[in-house]
Amino acid sequence: MKRRKNLPAKNIMIVITLICILAIIFTWQSRSSITPIEKSFSYVVIPIQNGVNVVGDWLGEKVQFVKDIRDLENINETLQTELNELEYANKILQMDKTELVRLRELYTLDKRYADYPKIGAQVIGKDPSNWYKMFMINKGEKDGLKVNMVVLSGEGLVGHITEVGPNYAKVQSIINDTCNVSAKILRTSDLCIVKGDQTLVNNEALCRVDYIEDRANIVIGDEVVTSHLGSIYPPGILIGTINQIDTNSPKMTRTATLQPAVDFKHLEEVLVINQVWEDGLTEAADVQ
Repeated sequence: MKRRKNLPAKNIMIVITLICILAIIFTWQSRSSITPIEKSFSYVVIPIQNGVNVVGDWLGEKVQFVKDIRDLENINETLQTELNELEYANKILQMDKTELVRLRELYTLDKRYADYPKIGAQVIGKDPSNWYKMFMINKGEKDGLKVNMVVLSGEGLVGHITEVGPNYAKVQSIINDTCNVSAKILRTSDLCIVKGDQTLVNNEALCRVDYIEDRANIVIGDEVVTSHLGSIYPPGILIGTINQIDTNSPKMTRTATLQPAVDFKHLEEVLVINQVWEDGLTEAADVQ
């Protein structure tokens, strides 16, 4: 025979207590008076009920607090996503604005030297240094480019093409220490030679101006342009401005430093005069 399992007396008391509590709760509001037993139970039940209510309210507040935190986290995540999108859009706008400025400069440059046919190109490579002393563009023989064609950007002269491939060309800039440009002071017409200088380039991407006549009335800020004596560069193209004059030269000529008209640290687009200049004669490129 199976043994009958007897409930512990403690459990029986708990059940009876709960029944009594429920009875009191259900009958409390239906009568105007309570019995002494109910009154005795109320001293025990009401504090417990109040405690349960307090705990319930506290738990409710905590649950709501956690829910509010999660809602705030979701809102914050959404706002962060929107902020990232706005920052990205702003960067794109800044890039577009910068590109627009460069294109406007090229347009102005194109109009300034409207007598020469030109083709636009993008810089696709450069030498390892910080400056664009030698660099590569994305146009070549297929576009009608030839060696010694002149390259422009910013407000003036960049350099000339030294090598041409089917779809690329290499450019030597005027800040290269092997470059010499026949030039003149625009205001006074005094002749000079603009040279690349390794020391000046490493510091500030400046050029050296040599063979300025000692009596030449030059001042800081004078513009220097290509002269009519060059075999590669046509006359009248802006090279840069005088920013320092050596007044202690013992020779019959003076030297100066020149700030190029081109930013040789940030070259991205250029114009190529697709016409070769040789001793004052032009050889038209075969471009239709």
